[in-house]
Amino acid sequence: MPPAVPGWAVPRAPVADPVEAAFLAGAALNSLDNLVRAEPPWAGAWRQRVALSAAASVARLLGHHEDAAALRDAWHLRPPGADPGPAGNLLAAWRRLASRSPIIDVDGVRSLANLLGLAWAPAFERLPEAIGAAAASGRPAPLAAAAVAGAVPALGPAAEALAWWLADLVLAARLRWPIPVPVLATQVHAPVLRGGPGGRRHRPGGEGGELALCLAAAAGAAEACRLAAEIGRRADRLAVVAPKLRAKGAGEAVRLLLDDDAVSGSLTTPSLSRWASRRLFERLATLDAVRELSGRPTFRLYGL
Repeated sequence: MPPAVPGWAVPRAPVADPVEAAFLAGAALNSLDNLVRAEPPWAGAWRQRVALSAAASVARLLGHHEDAAALRDAWHLRPPGADPGPAGNLLAAWRRLASRSPIIDVDGVRSLANLLGLAWAPAFERLPEAIGAAAASGRPAPLAAAAVAGAVPALGPAAEALAWWLADLVLAARLRWPIPVPVLATQVHAPVLRGGPGGRRHRPGGEGGELALCLAAAAGAAEACRLAAEIGRRADRLAVVAPKLRAKGAGEAVRLLLDDDAVSGSLTTPSLSRWASRRLFERLATLDAVRELSGRPTFRLYGL
């Protein structure tokens, strides 16, 4: 079973003491770090499911109406090569974070700003240098992440979205993870972050940023580990069922399920026709090895 964050390390209410917040973050990140380094065969699906949650949190921050299901649809149901639209681009930003090494240059920041709908600012050119310095520093990972988040100019909600994205990148770089797990951004609206003056939400940059990211790390790590336990159980069931599958190309479909949040129910490969894919996924769902994620009778999506 994936490691779980101990209950005493999960913040249940806003925390005002930065030492307590740092203690909780360290305990929770230890469990998450053990999980990341174990690299289970379903790690790709897990990271992308966390990325979807992060994108849904940031969509709300930016005033978008799409929830996680709508973001998933915008990405997976778009025609090949088509622009996925603002919602799909937002998910694309977090999918990118959860699928590459935690390194970024100026062109990467520019591309990210475009995905977030953020106008370019000269200060953004200095962000890669700040990221490199923070990743190489000896500071605790959430505090290093807060330092970079604080370097993002306060240019509105889209800039805050960029700050959360970069904070997760620095967290991964500081912990030397090969690929980030964007746990911080999943907590944008978490009740534990509403401990500022007048109950205002703590933000990753500026005053209260270090406290905010420590609490986000603790709560986000706990949530990610709970999700990993759920995905791991389904992956175990899929591993039991997979040898019984007789469809040609079933192995490729299983690999895709382990690597991504969702797979189209009408997947077409050189070995699988659309009809064969539909039959395969329906059988896997009947065997409780996968879930149908869309709730629709057509254009279905399946995942662990």
